[in-house]
Amino acid sequence: MRAITVATVQMQPELGKTEDNLLKMSELITRIASEQPVDLIVFPELITTGYEVGPRFPELAQRVPGPAVNLIAQKTGELGIHVAFGLVTKEKVESIIYNTVVIVGPEGDVVGQYNKIHLRGEEQIAFRPGYKLDVFEANFGAVGVMIGWDLACPEVARSLVLEGAELLVVCANWERPNEEEWETYLRARAFENAVFVAAANRVGEEPSYTFCGRSSIIGPRGKIYATIKTPPEAPRPITAPSITPSEARPAAPPEGYAVARIDLDEIRQYREETQVLQCRQPTTYRAIVKKY
Repeated sequence: MRAITVATVQMQPELGKTEDNLLKMSELITRIASEQPVDLIVFPELITTGYEVGPRFPELAQRVPGPAVNLIAQKTGELGIHVAFGLVTKEKVESIIYNTVVIVGPEGDVVGQYNKIHLRGEEQIAFRPGYKLDVFEANFGAVGVMIGWDLACPEVARSLVLEGAELLVVCANWERPNEEEWETYLRARAFENAVFVAAANRVGEEPSYTFCGRSSIIGPRGKIYATIKTPPEAPRPITAPSITPSEARPAAPPEGYAVARIDLDEIRQYREETQVLQCRQPTTYRAIVKKY
């Protein structure tokens, strides 16, 4: 039995305020780890900056390791845990930046760094796409990372699983009104690969987007181990005039975190039962790697 405890954080970052966001993350890490033993904490995509930073992304980009990674590494080293979080990164050429997730380990080391491959909309203007899918070895097992729109491409999850991933970490800025799309993709990726999925999606509003939350931890047979639910309707003031149900404003998804204890050894059992990987016929899938 290889049981681990995973937490997925649902947080609203302050737009462009990296230091404030890192302080909030640090406080959340301490709180979560003090409430129960935990092996991995997952934060959303671009959690250190927010999403609609636009032309400020280059000035907010950091190297890995850099100030943000070093601060989180100090925390993981103190608590003996792993943390995955999203940020903007740069390498040698200052003008080339990436939408990145970094996993920091319990020794304060960088376990893995993944640059988002499938950029959507205005992301294509701001960021350079990544080009490589890696599986990272944490001290509890093999982890694959997906960011946002990567989730909509089943080839990503399947490739990571074929490379040995036992847990897929998903860091996202998924927006309303696409909650059903988000939840369906998460369960589908878990089902079709017989793999655990730990997904952290942000909440809050920015100029063009309202984010839907619903961070979850899902098992290899699609079982939802933990999720952060959103109330169906926002409460209205007593003084508000009478409104019809169609006029009711959906409640804002809350900040918080979902936590679950999962057993990575279940993966082998379900894959043997379903033969989901063994029954593949790769020679018939040539169309998948053709450019559309």
